[in-house]
Amino acid sequence: MADNVTSLFRSGAHSPSMAALARESGEAGPLDFCIPCNPYFPTPAMFDELSHRLRDIITFYPSSADTITGELCSLLQLPPQCVAMGNGSTELITWIDHLLVRESLAIPVPTFGRWTDQPMETGKRVDMFPLQESNGFALDPAQYIQFIRSRGSRVAVICNPNNPDGGFLPRQTINAFCDALADLDLIVIDESFLEFADAEAEPSVVEDAVMRPNVIVLRSLGKNFGLHGVRFGYLVANPSLAGRIRSMLPKWNLNSFAETVVFMLRDHGAEYMESLHQVRRDRLDMARQLSQLPGLTVYPSQGNFLFVRLPVGAEGTVVRDRLLTEHRILVRECGNKIGSSSRFLRLVVRPQVDVRRLVSGLESVLYGSRRGAAVPESAGGNTYSSGTAAVDRLVSSTNGQGTQGLAAVAQAPQHPGLPAAAQGQQQPELYPAAQGQQQPGLYPAAQGQQQPGLTAAMAQGQQQPAPTAAMAQGRQQRGPTPAMARGQQQRGLTAAMVRGRTEPEPSPVAQGQPEQQPWLTPMSAQAQQQQAAGLTPVAQPGPQPMPQATGWPAAAAGPGLSQGTAWPDAAAGNRAG
Repeated sequence: MADNVTSLFRSGAHSPSMAALARESGEAGPLDFCIPCNPYFPTPAMFDELSHRLRDIITFYPSSADTITGELCSLLQLPPQCVAMGNGSTELITWIDHLLVRESLAIPVPTFGRWTDQPMETGKRVDMFPLQESNGFALDPAQYIQFIRSRGSRVAVICNPNNPDGGFLPRQTINAFCDALADLDLIVIDESFLEFADAEAEPSVVEDAVMRPNVIVLRSLGKNFGLHGVRFGYLVANPSLAGRIRSMLPKWNLNSFAETVVFMLRDHGAEYMESLHQVRRDRLDMARQLSQLPGLTVYPSQGNFLFVRLPVGAEGTVVRDRLLTEHRILVRECGNKIGSSSRFLRLVVRPQVDVRRLVSGLESVLYGSRRGAAVPESAGGNTYSSGTAAVDRLVSSTNGQGTQGLAAVAQAPQHPGLPAAAQGQQQPELYPAAQGQQQPGLYPAAQGQQQPGLTAAMAQGQQQPAPTAAMAQGRQQRGPTPAMARGQQQRGLTAAMVRGRTEPEPSPVAQGQPEQQPWLTPMSAQAQQQQAAGLTPVAQPGPQPMPQATGWPAAAAGPGLSQGTAWPDAAAGNRAG
């Protein structure tokens, strides 16, 4: 029976469904640390209501997609002509590829598999920008822009936060990225997990995207609302782009469950906001507990999951299979993600009682009766590789010049189209609280060094030193330090660093203060003055407390977005700077 269950992982790029696992094992589903959804929403009362209405939901046709989209736009105060709802974000990715990606698409890897697989399935060239393990998988937007220019990519994608590592870029950085690539056919900002971020108060670029000619923002509902099975998501763009996607979607592409949930949300805003607060608190506690396991590295995350590197010698497929068969715990082993390897797991944030069970299972599998004795490599072989050679081959086979092309990129002078905000300054993708501290996934020799950004030479257009042969081959530049060679344990991040902060979580503001809409929040007076002067508002540094909701969070309409019913006036100021 155990072999039958684990065999489900040997085919396909994604984990098997919970239904498939239950059928094969003949038991109830395992404790799920694999599927990244909100464990606190819907509430038990909402599930009771859905159960009570189940007969009508599955018996009758739903309303048209326009009706359901209209209700969602009313809730979020978005212009309906700027929104298209899909049967999950994957349906929207499919139509974006078919309609708007003509020849090539650039994407940092590792990332969500459909962003690499979908364009390749339709014959497009996918230019994969490898995120470096030695840099904690942090995305340097300036280097990414240089890569896009060198490859001639016509479409660029950023997932913010990124899946599977949870990497995050501030709103100002995303807008500067869009400014620098305004000539591309399309830029997609995938914000599927942004509701779980707390690094800044207003991280979404939804409000900015509707003003731009070539930007689409993708949002998920299943992940936020804990209802992956309902299959609903939406995109926001200017009316022309949104309309092209919307015109291709079937009239009844959204089912009755999606309609029922969307129309329930207005009465459950307070519970939803509290669920997000609880996930963020759990992320902090879960990172703290995992970072105490010897040899386990925890990377900073702004998603509802944590990316971890297993101790040296541990094979991810073995750890995954033993956790499932011996402890009934399901985790996401990332060996089949391009740009990752089998030494990495993605672990979904769950309540503390579940995390204690996960930690206990990991201790048993990784260390056995003697802590520190890591699991050896699998002797039986599997379809995944725990090394980097397979990753290099995958990137090379799908990326044209592949990693060889990165050497030329590294030697090329800075492109004149780089955002002015980035010229000669430290890159803003780092959390302010974490700058100068130990960085995730770095060897001890590199701890405390500044993260890669634009050097003064790059800002002046000077050529960078030629990379080493190891860099040209896509390998890590830094090798093991003497401490690692002696077998000393490499400590993971502290919980505070995982959250990108050094202070305790602030308590919610007092009840009665104005609420902020997580999708579309009003601008501050200072930001409005900056906008009038043609400046991009500066993102607030560090995590910000979310307001205490007493009803569904209602956002004041942004400039030119009149209560979500009218397209922005042509004379509206350029929010993007």
